[in-house]
Amino acid sequence: MLLFAGATAALPARGTLPSAATGSYMTTRLQMPPDLMRELAHKVTEILIERSEQLPASAVWDGEFQQGASSPLAEEPPEDGESPVAAIEQAVRDVLSPALRLDHPRSFGFVPSAPTWPGVLADYLATGFNINVATWLTAGGSSQLEAVVLGWFRKWIGYPETAGGVLTSGGSAAALNAFVAARESGGNPERATVYMSDQSHSAQVRAARIIGIRPEHLRILPTGADFRIDPDMLAAAVAADRAAGCNPIAVCADAGSTSTGAMDPMPAIADYCETEGIWLHVDAAYGGALAILPAAAGLLEGIARADSIGIDPHKWLFQPYEVGCLLVKDARTLARAFGIHHDILQDSVWGARHPNGADHGLQLSRQDRALKIWLSIRIFGMAAFRAAVTQGIDLAKRAANWVASSPTLELLTPASAGIVCFRVNPAVAELDEAELHRINKNVLARVFWDGSAFISSTSLHDTFALRMCVINHTTTWDDVRETLENITRFGMEAAASAGRIERMTPDGTRRRDRRGEIGSSDDCPRQGGHLARVEEVEK
Repeated sequence: MLLFAGATAALPARGTLPSAATGSYMTTRLQMPPDLMRELAHKVTEILIERSEQLPASAVWDGEFQQGASSPLAEEPPEDGESPVAAIEQAVRDVLSPALRLDHPRSFGFVPSAPTWPGVLADYLATGFNINVATWLTAGGSSQLEAVVLGWFRKWIGYPETAGGVLTSGGSAAALNAFVAARESGGNPERATVYMSDQSHSAQVRAARIIGIRPEHLRILPTGADFRIDPDMLAAAVAADRAAGCNPIAVCADAGSTSTGAMDPMPAIADYCETEGIWLHVDAAYGGALAILPAAAGLLEGIARADSIGIDPHKWLFQPYEVGCLLVKDARTLARAFGIHHDILQDSVWGARHPNGADHGLQLSRQDRALKIWLSIRIFGMAAFRAAVTQGIDLAKRAANWVASSPTLELLTPASAGIVCFRVNPAVAELDEAELHRINKNVLARVFWDGSAFISSTSLHDTFALRMCVINHTTTWDDVRETLENITRFGMEAAASAGRIERMTPDGTRRRDRRGEIGSSDDCPRQGGHLARVEEVEK
């Protein structure tokens, strides 16, 4: 638990009306005196800095899975105001601390985010100014800054000056906005059909469903051993659908799939989509920011030919949640899809020489998402960001080499864009797929409850895989190596517990354990009674 222990001014009891001299708040008004505002802001800042200082030595996850009304938060809202210090301390203790610390240097699961401090301060500033980036009238400076930041992304990707875009909450919103634009540009929406691979993120599937694509008109194309779309298979699927009277409106390609970091063959897919007149959306939420690296040009070859691209700055660009980015090659497509006039907004055109953000996406009320990107880059510079991205890619490659040389681990995919997939598969044991699945699921649970690191899993053509995503700019090789060493140890213990390999006993002799219990008491570390949860994971 991280709490700032600094001294605070004496605060009144609940329901009292303090005098201004006490520096306390007024319970009958939704305002605070400036002195108390400063005190609370200072306290919150100290909490955040203390957390940052203690983060590397803390557990990656700390908490309990609360059920029902047992949570300390399950109470009725108070009729009278309470101490702001007590409320802040409870928020830290009961709300924010019981969480997966995604910015921990050993948080390798999912797609973690390690935000920069300027990004955090930018969100604080923008929220404090109560900015609504709906129109240029309501937020001229923020609207201009969003256009500037979108221009940076446009140049990194290689889009023409006629391109446009909008900052969103993340890749899900970017995909939804893109598919709406694709539907509006695709002619007859009847029997509209969308194509993507079995590696595409669920956000793309959800976006297609939301715009009205029926399940029977969503084509999930199987990928090969490289986890990429086969352009010939795509062409065959489109031809068959057109012959059946369907209307293909969009293809979704991946530039950095979330499971393996795979890059679809965008030049070939773009060739086909241009010939057939089909909208091409590239989900580059994960891999798009690699465009800032000159060395990554080959990985993203052809991406500038897409009609739309989704990128998440809260991934590789190290921004606080939440900020996504949608770029479109023709800015007019977003205005056609979302530019709906309403009488109550007719004054928003005053002095507007540029498009309003609200006319380029689903949201009308919009927070300032550009400031954190701009402020971080202004303070650190692009060279620092390129170095951080390069470091993550290099660490994943070193991890893949370490796994490949291990007699206990099996490399399942080469490192790609900071992601590496592998599994426990000891060379000294002959394990079938069911045993490998069970052992690796056990290892995943052990790593989680051990608390020293966090990894996630994925399914690679029905193979259960352990997955590391190394994109934290504070992660070191020691963090990666020690995590792999722990995985190796847990894997050998799990295999021994299953009776598949010999193991060392405390007295130094070797024996074979034939109990067949993965997760038995002497093999799985106890973490405050968490053993039962490990066994539950294995069921």
